[in-house]
This record gives sequence, structure tokens and C-alpha cells, in this order.
Amino acid sequence: MTELTPTTKSIAIVNTQAPFSSATGKEALDAALIFGSFEQAISLFFIGDGVFQVIGNQNASSLETKDYLKTFSALTFYDIENIYVCQQSLTERNLPANFHVDNIQVLTTAEFSQRLHSHQVIYRF
Repeated sequence: MTELTPTTKSIAIVNTQAPFSSATGKEALDAALIFGSFEQAISLFFIGDGVFQVIGNQNASSLETKDYLKTFSALTFYDIENIYVCQQSLTERNLPANFHVDNIQVLTTAEFSQRLHSHQVIYRF
């Protein structure tokens, strides 16, 4: 976990879009990796259709687009270990907690909100 220093801000990146529906998922991941390379304290949040980004066994080859989901494996190299998924979003979409990313914590809506609002900076994608 990244230690906070006086110049470090805790940053939350909230993912709300399904992968491949737009470029926002890739942009959010790129932003997380950039902040991580500058040793910022980053947390990733997945809510709404954004939960589809962390569900395992997806295949983008039929979409003729680059599969950026494989890049999630780089998160540990950037010390991005705080990854949260909204339980209600999984339930509403009838999705199992089958993730292709390690260290994911599934949180209730109240826990998700509390954790999110503990950050100094919030970016929503």
C-alpha cells in the first residue's frame, strides 16, 4: 500500500462504463497507471456497468478492438491494491464474483460510498 506524504493525495477512480462500449474504461485504467507511476495513493472503484470491466473470461476478439482488460494485471506493479466493486451492481446484473483482477473487495452500497468519500480526489469515468 502506498504511504501518504504531505504531497500525496488519495485518489479514487470510479469506473461506471462497460468495457468496449466507449474508451472510458481504458482511459480510467491509463489514468490509474499514470498516477501510480508517480506513487500517488490510488483506489479503483467499479459501479453500475463498470463492474463488467473486472469480470473474468471476457473475449474482445470478436469486437475487433484492443483488449485493454489484460492491462489490469499491471496494477500490482504500480502498487494499486485498493480495488472495490459494488455488490448491488453485481446483483442487479446477475453477475458472479468471478474476477480477472486480484485483491478485489466486494462492498455493500454503504461501504462503497463510505470508502469512496474517504478520498481527497475523485475522478469518474
